[in-house]
Amino acid sequence: MKKLLTIFFALCVASAVFASGDQQRGGTVSSGLITVGIINNPPSESGYRTANDKDFKAVFTVANGYDASFAYSIVFEEQLVAFNQFVTNGVDYILLSAAATDGWDDALRAAQRAGVKVFLFDRMVSASSSLYEAAVVSDMAQEGKTAVNWLKDQKLSEYNVIHIQGVMGSDAQIGRTAALDAEFNAGIMKKVIQQTGNWSADEAKAIVQSVINAGTKFNVIYAENDDMAKGAVAALDAAGITHGVGKDVVIMGFDCNKWALRELLAKNWNYDGQCSPFQASVVDRMIKDIENGKALAQKIIISEEKGFDARTITQADVDKYGLGE
Repeated sequence: MKKLLTIFFALCVASAVFASGDQQRGGTVSSGLITVGIINNPPSESGYRTANDKDFKAVFTVANGYDASFAYSIVFEEQLVAFNQFVTNGVDYILLSAAATDGWDDALRAAQRAGVKVFLFDRMVSASSSLYEAAVVSDMAQEGKTAVNWLKDQKLSEYNVIHIQGVMGSDAQIGRTAALDAEFNAGIMKKVIQQTGNWSADEAKAIVQSVINAGTKFNVIYAENDDMAKGAVAALDAAGITHGVGKDVVIMGFDCNKWALRELLAKNWNYDGQCSPFQASVVDRMIKDIENGKALAQKIIISEEKGFDARTITQADVDKYGLGE
């Protein structure tokens, strides 16, 4: 029965891949276009991912010379099915934002043997760089270090931290967790709870509610994306616990959604770490270079990112760096 369910699932994922491609190119396949399979997390995952998906759909169009198909999942096994299907379909390029860092070696080798060029975007994988063409990504470890250094600079009398992680095993989770784990291990900060919220506001809210209900002392919430920070704040509001600049609990998020930066501007949150979702135009230029017989100038391109402090952020920052509306 398990085998039958696995086969059924694989067929469903493959069907989704083809359907999304038909929507992108209006149900027709045009000759002379560069065929691209794009594997991403669902746009509903977060405001960051909505902006990221919108960016790729704006760039990888028929008008820009592409026949693009899209597949979405936050589950490694589902992404792997889509990846292998794209290889079978014989696309020219696969663009991958990996749900997990590990486990891609065999698939990348299969793509290489088939002549399919792979670009990583947003997130790295643990495989050898010889197995993919290039990567246009964020430095998730640096994002974590920037955030934790900011937190240490606050010189709180004590650090009792609720740590809400992203999807376990993703590059974003690993990078944003590592710097905070170093502080826990050194005894500089106390880990009140460390649990995945799977990028979900509802799951983050439940985690914080559980700590409040247990009566455990805390004064920092380090949430690995804005949506989870929002859920955490909802739990605080329901319990009448103050948060933000000069209040009971320090609130930290990542991604710089415009609505989140407005929370900083209002001093309801304390910190937000930038994670740029705009990799599509860079990948496009690199693909066009390859198609024109040019060697790529760089193998790995790291987005330049910063962190924002509620005490210094301006409306101009919100307008310039905020994602969405």
